[in-house]
Amino acid sequence: MAKKSYTLMVVSDHNSPVKRFHIQRAFLIQLGVGVVLVTGMALGATAHYFQVAKDAAENRILREENLTLRGQLKSVRERIEHIGSTLDRVERFDQKLRAMTLLSDPQRNLAMGPTEPGTTSPTTDTQFTQLSHAEVPGVLLGKLDKLSAEATRQEQSLQELQAYFQDQKSLLASTPSVWPARGWVTSDFGQRLDPYTAERVTHAGLDIAAPHGKEIHAPSDGTVVFAGLEGGYGNVIVIDHGYGIKTRYGHLAKMLVKAGDKVKRGALIAAVGNTGRSTGPHLHYEVRVNGIPQNPRKFILED
Repeated sequence: MAKKSYTLMVVSDHNSPVKRFHIQRAFLIQLGVGVVLVTGMALGATAHYFQVAKDAAENRILREENLTLRGQLKSVRERIEHIGSTLDRVERFDQKLRAMTLLSDPQRNLAMGPTEPGTTSPTTDTQFTQLSHAEVPGVLLGKLDKLSAEATRQEQSLQELQAYFQDQKSLLASTPSVWPARGWVTSDFGQRLDPYTAERVTHAGLDIAAPHGKEIHAPSDGTVVFAGLEGGYGNVIVIDHGYGIKTRYGHLAKMLVKAGDKVKRGALIAAVGNTGRSTGPHLHYEVRVNGIPQNPRKFILED
């Protein structure tokens, strides 16, 4: 069979002869296929270019995010190291305070007594201050959880110490540490000759001679538990300072407080007198701990 062909006639506007071109059908088919292939390749190349450009943009964003995350992780590592070091110092300070206050902490094996130089709790020292520079977020989160648990234990420990020092502050405020009245000590604590019988007896307090009506002040905080007559001591005031400590004031000319009153250190409570069994104006002053008379001089910090 003869090959099919097409004739392309070109007619000029002038008197030139008509030009005829014979084009084989196979050539047209090959040309069409070639155009389609070239067009497809061009479209594919264009799509690939845009995809590559898109991936490049995404990679740039990812790189920037990665740099940001690296900076954040570095900051987190530094903060963890700082917190760990701080907890180490708090731990050592906690041990020193407990050694000074004779408090023990069985939960962390902190016993009474002085601490050895350079000894620290392994909880914080080995887990928090030696961090790798390639920590993954999961590991960092685990360390943060441990830091949080350790901080909670430290908080509980410091709360216990705070309660202890608060109690000591209250004890100091309740300790009769000043003279209730100024004068001359005519009879000290201990054995003495009774001025009436001349027999050797135990004197349970101090006799402070002072002018009649001399002011008497509370030597520490407390609550008045008795104010009235008591045999040979005449007018007597008893103040309960807590912690088993009570003070007694005898031979008073007048009482300026009553049972149930709360007094502060330095508060005016009475006046020196000569009531009861007395040889002259003076204050009989006692300090009792759990009912046992103590030498008041042991508590007085003033000269």
